[in-house]
Amino acid sequence: MTNVEDTSGMNERQARKRVYKAKLLNLLGSYNNILMLNIDNVGSRQLQLARIKLRGRAEFLMGKNTIIRKVLRDECESRPELIPLLEAVRGNIGFCFTNDDLNEIRERIQEERVPAGAKSGQFAPDNVYIPAGPTPLDPGQTSFFQALNISTKISRGAIEIINRVHLVVKGERVTASAVALLTKLGIKPFFFGIKATHVYENGSFYEAAVLDLSEQDLINKFLRGCSLVAQMSLALQFPTAASLPHSIARAFQYCVSYVLETGYSFEEAVIYKEMVENPDAFAAAAAPAGDAEEADAPAAEPEEEDEEEEEAAAALFGEDEEGY
Repeated sequence: MTNVEDTSGMNERQARKRVYKAKLLNLLGSYNNILMLNIDNVGSRQLQLARIKLRGRAEFLMGKNTIIRKVLRDECESRPELIPLLEAVRGNIGFCFTNDDLNEIRERIQEERVPAGAKSGQFAPDNVYIPAGPTPLDPGQTSFFQALNISTKISRGAIEIINRVHLVVKGERVTASAVALLTKLGIKPFFFGIKATHVYENGSFYEAAVLDLSEQDLINKFLRGCSLVAQMSLALQFPTAASLPHSIARAFQYCVSYVLETGYSFEEAVIYKEMVENPDAFAAAAAPAGDAEEADAPAAEPEEEDEEEEEAAAALFGEDEEGY
């Protein structure tokens, strides 16, 4: 009897694994884009709201990492582009499959955030500050503030914090004293929600932070990369498409320098030779337009002095007509 129950239980597990595998493979074949999600401290209510919000546009799939790795490992034999996705399966993760705009889908997913109190020993996701001012605590509870080296005073029968306090540092463990104080103050300092950590898009795998880059940011990064390639190519004297324009410009500079030192010339170098021989002409041509307008403008005529005002001023400080 026991063997039969064990067998039936194992068959159930195998059936569930088989159904899960079929569902994961179906999603991998139906969608081109995948958001890998971190669901630490995320409740089922938040996941349900995200599913409802994106119904018809995206599908969510959670599961045990061992099963996910097994399915992806088998699938990587025919689809090697999934290898980075397999290597990122660690921790409390899930998947969001979609063919829609990844930025919009990510924003809708990460909208669901709920406040949460601090827990002793957890790593703080954000910095926590306690503002200066009165608290609802009576003077008998000053020991909590003393344990954390927080300056306080008694004001109107309650504890008042003198200065703003940096209680919890981001990335460090939350202490039991900090948790006790936050609980007494009724502060829920953290917000937990679904976070997109990585993106799989049409065979490419990258961090979700790349989605925050604008088109201009991508252009700037590309140009910087081209600049670095050109610098390395010039230093190694190995011609590439990035360094070729610089090599041509440098060669032209050498040709112009030969023209200036010798009597030989060619059409493109004539302008530079004239600039050296007659710099004043080019300096006048290169003068700002504003300077030319000021030079062409007629000089302002001097204003006529008001004789009446001068006479009045003289009478004010000097003698009047009768000599007094």
